[in-house]
Amino acid sequence: MLTRNKMVPELTVSDIQQSLAFWTDLIGFQIAYERREEGFAYLDLDGVQVMLEQYIAADDEQWHTGALQAPFGRGINFQMTVERVEPILARLAAVQWPLFCPFADAWYRSGEVEVGQRELIVQDPDGYLLRLVEALGERPLR
Repeated sequence: MLTRNKMVPELTVSDIQQSLAFWTDLIGFQIAYERREEGFAYLDLDGVQVMLEQYIAADDEQWHTGALQAPFGRGINFQMTVERVEPILARLAAVQWPLFCPFADAWYRSGEVEVGQRELIVQDPDGYLLRLVEALGERPLR
């Protein structure tokens, strides 16, 4: 049974099938459930959850605060912790999907230590920025 997170972003997408192919085939999410007739899917990857909804220009019931222009999601990136980033990187490379930033390890100060993560930063078909990270642990401040 799916346990829903307390916060789950819902992303408006221009082509639900293209987005599902990216999110499931390349990133590794599973479809927890979908309403195909509404162009909606609820995705899960080991507890990381996101909803995708097909954009319908004439639908007054979709919650949009302004006109949608590509790339969608300007000013936000979604950090998602995954078990391992290398398999995702390999699937992206196999289809020559461009990375937004070079694949790298990053260390960030957190109080009295640095927290490390292996980062894979990529945009989905609509331009949403995904930061897929693998935890590297902690180290003393340098």
